[in-house]
Amino acid sequence: MQGFFNDFWPLLLALIQIAAMAGAAIHAVLTKSDERAAAGWVGLILLVPFIGWLVYLLIGVNRIERRALELRGKKHKAYFPVPVPTLETAGHLPQKALSSELESLALYGQQIFPETLEPGNTVRILTNGDEAYPAMLKAIRNAKRSIALSTYIFNNDRAGHLFLDALIAADKRGVRVRILIDGVGSWYSFPSLIPLLEKSGLNYTRFLHSFMPWQMPYLNMRNHQKILVLDGRIGFTGGINISKGNIIADNPDRPILDHHFEVEGPVVEHLMQVFANEWNFSTGELLGGADWFPDLTPVGQVLARGLPAGPDMGQNPIRWTLLGAIAQAKNHIRIVTPYFVPDSALRTALSVAAMRGVHVDIVLPQTNNLPYIDWAATPQLEWIARAGCHIWKTPGPFVHSKLMTIDDAWAMVGSANWDDRSLRLNFEFNLECFDADLAAEINLIIDEKIRTAMHVTMKELADLPFHTRLRNAAMRLASPYL
Repeated sequence: MQGFFNDFWPLLLALIQIAAMAGAAIHAVLTKSDERAAAGWVGLILLVPFIGWLVYLLIGVNRIERRALELRGKKHKAYFPVPVPTLETAGHLPQKALSSELESLALYGQQIFPETLEPGNTVRILTNGDEAYPAMLKAIRNAKRSIALSTYIFNNDRAGHLFLDALIAADKRGVRVRILIDGVGSWYSFPSLIPLLEKSGLNYTRFLHSFMPWQMPYLNMRNHQKILVLDGRIGFTGGINISKGNIIADNPDRPILDHHFEVEGPVVEHLMQVFANEWNFSTGELLGGADWFPDLTPVGQVLARGLPAGPDMGQNPIRWTLLGAIAQAKNHIRIVTPYFVPDSALRTALSVAAMRGVHVDIVLPQTNNLPYIDWAATPQLEWIARAGCHIWKTPGPFVHSKLMTIDDAWAMVGSANWDDRSLRLNFEFNLECFDADLAAEINLIIDEKIRTAMHVTMKELADLPFHTRLRNAAMRLASPYL
């Protein structure tokens, strides 16, 4: 028997190598949408015996979307299962209110994500926790029927206690309270707020929270959404978490500049629907009825819709809407984001826009709270600066805002950053708005940031020391998971 094994083990290994190599190469050819990536992986698989296909199986196979679909089930394939509209059926594309370009962008957006644009909304900008927290706490205190709160971070600090006390008081007076906190975000403060939530008796849960080894494949899929809905009628969304660092008047050790948005009108139902979807996934409870979904009437002039996104949605609505907006821009594209590591398609779209004469401003923090994000971003900044994009770095405190405007007429705000984590891995929520007045208000905020910012030139980026460029280039390779 031993002699038989000695004679045939080389043949067995060769058969294993051929079968694994063929299987991995076929998988790469069939699943990689980028031809260069497919060719690179096939070359590695064919030319490096055993190691090539092993490396491909470990890091080359995209398991995120499959895992998300397996985890959430078929019922979570779409948040709003309604027919894809045409210009005749869209209903809420007021011809006189939108230019032909914006009308085209609106229709394109509804092809990407089949949710109707809702007219008749108000969107109020709130600056930092100094404005956002009092407005949110007042709405919680005034809630009569229901409170839905989803947040990535809910810290055990002064800000967290203000919200906890208000939510406990609402629960005691009979308001239906539901609180969803991300499983990783719940540990951003130590000790965590979770024991206090347990003691309070509030109805809360954590999104994908587990220390079990078999749950670790889902560690990357975080709920980064920030949604608060009161009585189904008043909504808040944007970039602000619940943390004392957002209360600038208190002079925190690590201040965070940010913006949040108070929303009223029919689009509030979109916020509530996204919360209800994530709550149902996390707890199994279905939220329905007038307490959560009352009839909503127009209260303003903003045409808007909610855009959820996550790894279980094969075509990320936020990413594709950004691509469409960039393509439609005629005069200006203005972006504020704390983390800017766009994929090649977004990077190319911004470069093309700048090269055809669109003025592109990208505003980033001068000092990032995550230095390695800056390292990964810097090589890309050089590329888009060469195309004519204007890069601005704002001095401290750290700016966490996520803002974008196109041609003084369209705006995108919400929780998503310009990186793969937001546009491929996380569950996010943005608000797409067609309104010149709102875009003008956001542009004033961006103007003020640029006024005090440093303009980063292509020469400065190109003249960085060799060791810095090498570090940055190496970190860029990890950008899909930063």
